[in-house]
Amino acid sequence: MGVSESGVSGPRRRLVMGNWKMHGNLAGNAALLAGLRAGVDSVGNCEVAVCSPFPYLAQVQSILQGSAISWGAQDLSVHAQGAYTGEVSGAMLGDFACRWVLAGHSERRALHGETDQLVADKAAAALAAGLVPVVCVGETLDEQEAGRTDEVIARQLAPVLALGAQAVGQIVLAYEPVWAIGTGRTATPDQAQEVHAGIRALLSALGVPGVRVLYGGSVKAANAASLFAMPDIDGALVGGASLVAEEFLRIAAA
Repeated sequence: MGVSESGVSGPRRRLVMGNWKMHGNLAGNAALLAGLRAGVDSVGNCEVAVCSPFPYLAQVQSILQGSAISWGAQDLSVHAQGAYTGEVSGAMLGDFACRWVLAGHSERRALHGETDQLVADKAAAALAAGLVPVVCVGETLDEQEAGRTDEVIARQLAPVLALGAQAVGQIVLAYEPVWAIGTGRTATPDQAQEVHAGIRALLSALGVPGVRVLYGGSVKAANAASLFAMPDIDGALVGGASLVAEEFLRIAAA
């Protein structure tokens, strides 16, 4: 299991990743994955991935293996093994050939009280297991309206950046303004670019400017091209639209 291309110098290859959240069933997943597999060759030079709920990882692996689509999970434990009922380790994800794992999605932070330090610890656990963590950051509506976006992002990233350049160079970041997730509201391309540029400056200061930074928050085929036109937006972490094969593939092709 290799690391991401994040830290590689030169052009950053676009990555479009679907986050199914707590959606799916065996029959519906089979149809969705078959549609993705059938159409992925039409999206051009874009890396495509899906992150499914834990119970469906075996199904995802079975249907997507040998295709151009990679897959991953939505969370992992900081622990490698032990008496942690209900937790799933990085090594377990590796058994299903996962490449990716989300860490610190805003729903985990809000609903499960995940702290910035815990998210960094999960990223470190993912790297130790040979997985690529996709670390999510983003501000709430109150924080955005108070002009605190840069402050909040810097705070969330601080313990991740403290892992050091070698580790961070293997990570993917995802900026997801909480106020735009599942609300139909989307940051304008210029708003998103401004935040991505700030993240890029933090990465450059650490010596890893090539880390990929995705945008998430009500991404659709209709707005994907304008977002991807921004110089520091390297792709998308897609929620609801990733549950419709045609829409998700149109985003990847944008």
